[in-house]
Amino acid sequence: MYYVYVLMGRNKRLYTGYTSDLRRRLKEHNSHKGGDYSKKNGPYMLIFYEAYLEKDDAIKQELFYKSGYGREVLNGKIGGSLSKLRV
Repeated sequence: MYYVYVLMGRNKRLYTGYTSDLRRRLKEHNSHKGGDYSKKNGPYMLIFYEAYLEKDDAIKQELFYKSGYGREVLNGKIGGSLSKLRV
């Protein structure tokens, strides 16, 4: 399985990515094994994910969620949770 995931960091901004191992990837983000952005804005909380059988489908969905309209769609899916988390 491949996963598209959305994390929220200390700065309350969303980070969208994809991976084949969601638990490992979240651990990596929180152990600062990523780039400078991850180091500055952790710890991260997983707030949303979707699972796909094919890697290409996950990549397409990740890119979509990073687009302007994709962010609107994502906000429609998790907007209630976001409003509570961003207080």
